Amino acid sequence: MRYYAAADIHGYYSIFRQALTDSGFFADPEPHRLILLGDLFDRGGEARLLQDFILELMEQDLVILVRGNHEDLFESLVTEDFGLPYGYHVQNGTYDTALQLTGYDSVMARIRNYDFADAARRTPFYQKILPAMRDYYETGSYIFTHGWIPCVRDRGRYAYLENWRSADSVQWDESRWINGMDAVRTCQAEKTVVCGHWHASYGHANFEHSCSEFGPDADFSPYHGTGIIALDACTAVSGTVNLLVLEDTPCPENPRSDSCSPNPAFSPFL
Repeated sequence: MRYYAAADIHGYYSIFRQALTDSGFFADPEPHRLILLGDLFDRGGEARLLQDFILELMEQDLVILVRGNHEDLFESLVTEDFGLPYGYHVQNGTYDTALQLTGYDSVMARIRNYDFADAARRTPFYQKILPAMRDYYETGSYIFTHGWIPCVRDRGRYAYLENWRSADSVQWDESRWINGMDAVRTCQAEKTVVCGHWHASYGHANFEHSCSEFGPDADFSPYHGTGIIALDACTAVSGTVNLLVLEDTPCPENPRSDSCSPNPAFSPFL
């Protein structure tokens, strides 16, 4: 199976679609699927176009959706904070996404926040896309997730959990905020983890020392390290979306993911 993987589209539909075109996704005659590693919205202004496109891919069974921390933020906005524009929702772009998807203007959304939250819960994003998202997706050689796999952090080090596949929802929620490029240095999984969440230039700058993190020489291309491929191109800054194309063996379905048996010879590095 050929897999196309991308992360952190953040509402930049046009840039994302061009990346898919350039990668050959639409013209691929072989069996293939797109894996999106969370954070679909909350930066760009094309949330509705991206929503419609993902729904089309879902109807064609061409997409695998992994949940990101920004999906958690959206759910919090519309179910716990009832559409109120708290600072973290505004700063993270979640409030603007809800405005885009519902068609509300910011004045009426504040005045009628309960109606605004209810409208957001009726969007296809909340009704169809969010329920289709999983914590991770696994193939023969790769684990695809948003931030990192659930692990334990102690004094700046991340410790591997052998039972991470059966982690509870709280552990998965926390894992979506982890910088995988930091975590992998002390917490490697049995397979290479393909992730997003943190801009790839972080790895190039801090571990390869090949560029600055956000300067004119910043490198937002995928970061490849031992046990990790980090994809977040920080599209709002770079104007690009990274598309990783891989050939790998699918794994049988289970309720949480496509999960393969771990390598029994693997010994986690702590």
